Amino acid sequence: MWAELLVVPRRAGLRLLRRRHGGSGAMRLQAPQFQALFTPGLRSVAELFEKKNYELRIAGGAVRDLLSGVTPQDIDFATTATPAEMKEMFTAAGVRLINNKGEKHGTITARLHEQNFEITTLRIDVVTDGRHAEVEFTTDWHKDAERRDLTVNSMFLGLDGTLYDFFNGYEDLKSKKIRFVGKAAERIQEDYLRILRYFRFYGRIAEKPGDHEPNTLQAIRENAKGLAGISGERIWVELKKILLGNHVNHLVQLMYELDIAQYIGLPLDGNLEEFARVTKNIQNLSPKPMTALTSLFKGKDDVTNLDLRLKISKEEKNLGLFLVKHRQELTKAPGPEPLRPYQDFLMDSREANTNSKILELLKYQGEEQLLKEMQEWTVPTFPVSGHDLRKMGVSSGKEIGTALQQLREEWKKSGYHMDKEELLSCLKKL
Repeated sequence: MWAELLVVPRRAGLRLLRRRHGGSGAMRLQAPQFQALFTPGLRSVAELFEKKNYELRIAGGAVRDLLSGVTPQDIDFATTATPAEMKEMFTAAGVRLINNKGEKHGTITARLHEQNFEITTLRIDVVTDGRHAEVEFTTDWHKDAERRDLTVNSMFLGLDGTLYDFFNGYEDLKSKKIRFVGKAAERIQEDYLRILRYFRFYGRIAEKPGDHEPNTLQAIRENAKGLAGISGERIWVELKKILLGNHVNHLVQLMYELDIAQYIGLPLDGNLEEFARVTKNIQNLSPKPMTALTSLFKGKDDVTNLDLRLKISKEEKNLGLFLVKHRQELTKAPGPEPLRPYQDFLMDSREANTNSKILELLKYQGEEQLLKEMQEWTVPTFPVSGHDLRKMGVSSGKEIGTALQQLREEWKKSGYHMDKEELLSCLKKL
């Protein structure tokens, strides 16, 4: 894969990477994922910037994905044009501008050909408080790259395929290394959430657990307390991605070793042994983040404390409480019908989303085969109604209610196989 990608940094001190099979001069990224980006909308945007002699490049995560042979989900652009210059240019061309909230940070969003383009002016962080930054606009690509978090996220890609790589991000990507741009402590102190972003991208890119630079871990340990000032919502966004990434057991263990857990809502005495067991069970079962995280918890108070810190959704909180309550008492049955306890629980439940909670419980328990069976099981409809009983001469509401309950129990005993006729004939014997 890497042989098809190219790098042409055009700045003193940067290396020029050539094709492995030889050749000279500038190389261009020709991957199909890159070519597919050139929609009518992007071509129109590129023409506008070119006419005004404003530089325009793809930035950050989209570059990382393209160099990895992955089609990016979101594409951010960077430019030397100021927000005012972009607004004037787009307005003169009759282009619709939307979502002006990002303008003070240098971001303009233009809509062309039913597609949104988020374009940000190159910036320098003037003042930072560990959460937010006051920025100053620049035309220096190197300085903008310098303020980004990780080397693999600090690259730019010209629309001609030229890669601008000021901090060896491409080399780190190829060798699956996660490093901060410049000094780790300085990058972390600009935004303490970068600690969790480091873990997230480690789980996404690194090949094996434990391949960290000691000075990076030391910087994280010394600055972990800064996470206390980060909003729960921002932390939860990153933590969920960590929980669904690779090396999750190693990374969460590391969070405890580096004294991070206490600042992000995790219990001080988290059950790391159970977490290791469960994360191994669920790694190929597409669990919800809360399913993995709940294995750290010893009781419902841990779920409540997590919610207080991270402001998780009601659905996520309810799933956590459900798993804590039922992970030991609701288990497979011995004998030929191991799925029956889960089916009976679902049929007896009056709560919403019980089926999805049971599926997550089966993942938690590592019951892969029962999970498949439960996913394929169609919840049966009780075949008898009050109308059927009235036709048989049962008239009072109380008697109908009692009879329906008795028939439902018989139906349950049959494994939900008895049909209407069988149940009604059974009524005569009751």
